[in-house]
Amino acid sequence: MPVQRLNHAVLYVRDVERSLAFYRDVLGFRIRAEVPGRAVFLQAEGSTNDHDLGLFAVGPDAGASEAGRRTVGLYHLAWEVDTLAELARVRDALVAAGALGGASDHATTKALYAQDPDGLEFEVSWLLPADLVTPEVEARGTTTRPLDLDAEIARYGAQTRGGIGVSVPLPA
Repeated sequence: MPVQRLNHAVLYVRDVERSLAFYRDVLGFRIRAEVPGRAVFLQAEGSTNDHDLGLFAVGPDAGASEAGRRTVGLYHLAWEVDTLAELARVRDALVAAGALGGASDHATTKALYAQDPDGLEFEVSWLLPADLVTPEVEARGTTTRPLDLDAEIARYGAQTRGGIGVSVPLPA
């Protein structure tokens, strides 16, 4: 059987407590296990994984990642949210944290790009349900446009569940 999905990611960070605060307070991860000051294992809300993200401290003198500039390495991680309302909440939290770097409309994916306290890039996205992918959306293909999240909410609804292949609003 082929690989089914990404189970978890592990990041090296300078200060595990600082990174924990960011991922907990901004993105809503919760602690599953911790080695104080050295490592923490976090779970996303609604996840059935033991952990979705591990953070390992390497110390304050660690240099910045050179991945994509001078070395090979991971470009970014992408997390998915269920609704555009949640994407808007995450956008606001990222803005408040000074972490939002950009927002893109990739036709079938509405994406926010940000950086954690160590400058590691990540994406938070909402995927258009398969039954809402129209010929117009398909024609856009891989075209990237700036994301107007308010317009997308007006178009698709704040509570429409994304990425599941069926357009079903979440209960209030």
